[in-house]
Amino acid sequence: MSAELEKRIITSIILFLIAIFCILIHKFVFVLILIVTLFVCFNEWRNINYKYFKKKQHNNWKYFFVQFVGLVYLFIFLGTSIALRGNNSESIAFFIIILCICIFSDIGGYVFGKVIGGRKLIKISPNKTISGSLGSFIFSILPALLFNLQNYTGVFFEVLSINIALCLIVSLVCQLGDLLISYFKRLNKVKDTGTILPGHGGLLDRIDGLIFAIPTVYILKITQIF
Repeated sequence: MSAELEKRIITSIILFLIAIFCILIHKFVFVLILIVTLFVCFNEWRNINYKYFKKKQHNNWKYFFVQFVGLVYLFIFLGTSIALRGNNSESIAFFIIILCICIFSDIGGYVFGKVIGGRKLIKISPNKTISGSLGSFIFSILPALLFNLQNYTGVFFEVLSINIALCLIVSLVCQLGDLLISYFKRLNKVKDTGTILPGHGGLLDRIDGLIFAIPTVYILKITQIF
């Protein structure tokens, strides 16, 4: 195992434990840590877009617009995270399950991409492969096999296929979110959004899929699709 992979695994475990602690301990702590996290992410978002949208093009309006859209979306993520986490044990458990789906999806993409490799998925993210994308979908299903989702959503699932469909949708959104952030990193010719996390880069690198998955799941839930 490479030193870089070891750092990535250790960092992931620590982040997961911190996230679970913050989700479970108290809603106030959860919201506070979430606000701090989004502040760091917005700062990273602002930094990675400076080179292309302001320094290169000398266009303050485009730079302002990109930052504004990023800030608004992070507030959407904040609101939907608080709402989805809720105040009861069922909603908290469901939130943790969604978090697990995102994590397993990321792990699957990394493992399959490194072990199998193969054809590249898309030009905007050279490290992404088709095998990695398939690995993300496959691994995302594991939480559905580990947890009985119908106990936490308030919706009766008659067939397991609906649970699997939810996992696949979350994985898809996570991958699209990852690709979107990768696109902006490529515009600015940067590898990572920051250096705060050993083995991962920036905090935005770590939760780029999650910030798109949570609002999506919230919409699916309030519309009673799932």
